[in-house]
Amino acid sequence: MTDRRTAVITGGAGGIGLSCAIRFASEGCSIAVLDVDERKGKDAVRQIARQGVPASFYPCDVADRAEVLKVAATVQREMGPADILVTSAALIPNTESILDMDMDLHDRMWQVNYHGTLHACIAFGRQMREQGRGAIVTLGSINSLLPLPLPAYNPGKAAIQRLTQLLAVELGRHGIRVNSVAPTYVLTEGLQEKIDAGQRDPDKIMGVHALDALPDGDDISQAVSFLCSESASKITGVLLPVDSGWAAAVSYKTYAGGVPWSI
Repeated sequence: MTDRRTAVITGGAGGIGLSCAIRFASEGCSIAVLDVDERKGKDAVRQIARQGVPASFYPCDVADRAEVLKVAATVQREMGPADILVTSAALIPNTESILDMDMDLHDRMWQVNYHGTLHACIAFGRQMREQGRGAIVTLGSINSLLPLPLPAYNPGKAAIQRLTQLLAVELGRHGIRVNSVAPTYVLTEGLQEKIDAGQRDPDKIMGVHALDALPDGDDISQAVSFLCSESASKITGVLLPVDSGWAAAVSYKTYAGGVPWSI
């Protein structure tokens, strides 16, 4: 037997999910990577395993409740019950109008982003309840805080914040803490590709932040790790922005009376 914790990461094949998986591996956790991308998932596991910890890939579409429950049972049998869950699986859209949006894509985004988070929290939360301990971190967003022109993604991230609070109350008496992180634009490979393709304007992005640099995946994973650590043992139900000051700056910098010339 070992005291090694098991960390389950949905969407762990890339981006923030992979950064979180690598972070928890560096802390000695066994890692279960859940993702729909088998090639990237297996590559991720090989990268994680170099740190000398057990790591396994499990193909999983988090939008499929039955599939998530089946994978959760397999993870428990092969790696032990989950001690940590990070729900990073998500689809990210482009700007669109509510009246003209593609409803099929809207529904799919809700199935992956919100229902996928819910399915994972139920499946692995039950394992945590059985052992009387655990930590869950959901991936929220600055979209959890204010309206943005993303009519499926934006309400979905707001819903994840409320779900996080509900779970924190329901699971707290079982020794399980549930929190969320709210990243701004994260400088992942995907964002850089969109910038290079002219689909995102880096000057506009940086113009609404307090700091002059965006967080990267490692910055997000540090916040996630903290929320799962003993240092945060009395923290639950919170939404922790990792946003380079976006929430503070977005209203300040658009004040109609003007802002100081040096800002």
